[in-house]
Amino acid sequence: MAEFRWFGHNCFRIRAKEATVITDPVGKETGYGLAKQTADLVTISSPRPAHANLAAIKPEFKTIDGPGEYEIHDVFVTGLRTHLDEAQGKERGHNTVYLIELEGMQICHLGDLGHALSEEHVEKLNDVDILLVPAGGKNLDPARVAEITSQLSPKVVIPMQYATASGDRDLAGLEVFCRNLGVTMPEPEEKLTVKAGDLGETMRLVVLDVS
Repeated sequence: MAEFRWFGHNCFRIRAKEATVITDPVGKETGYGLAKQTADLVTISSPRPAHANLAAIKPEFKTIDGPGEYEIHDVFVTGLRTHLDEAQGKERGHNTVYLIELEGMQICHLGDLGHALSEEHVEKLNDVDILLVPAGGKNLDPARVAEITSQLSPKVVIPMQYATASGDRDLAGLEVFCRNLGVTMPEPEEKLTVKAGDLGETMRLVVLDVS
């Protein structure tokens, strides 16, 4: 069983039996505030201050901030080199897409992905169960993010990095992404608690309130 909570922007806390994982601890420049958190493992997709508020995480924790294969607290993490732009990172820099394996599920966090996925990336991500997608058009417009989502065929989609009442007001709202994905926007939930046996064959969109 894994519990997902969203703290705004790209920041999630995933609690599971093996470990607690926090992705891209959010910085105040996005409009969100992150109270002190406890984690075993922190992933950082790009070195922007908005993604690397490590001061909000209580010691001791391990940090993963780039491509490679890692095993920490029985959690397997694969970091894939991607970019923040379509010029191989020459304009904005690099991004890391993370595949996190825990509780018998494959969780993919796309970070600030700024281009279409290569065939090699799609092959490595073809068994994704839960996909965390940047839906508000910061580096990719919502239509292209919806295409990538459909390409990966996850069982659960959780949007991130879009305009809310709390932050990221310069980004698009979630409605545009939902329209391009061809789904009705569901009512937000406080958290998602899920186990591998709960995952169905039909893709489910889950919208989380900001914790």
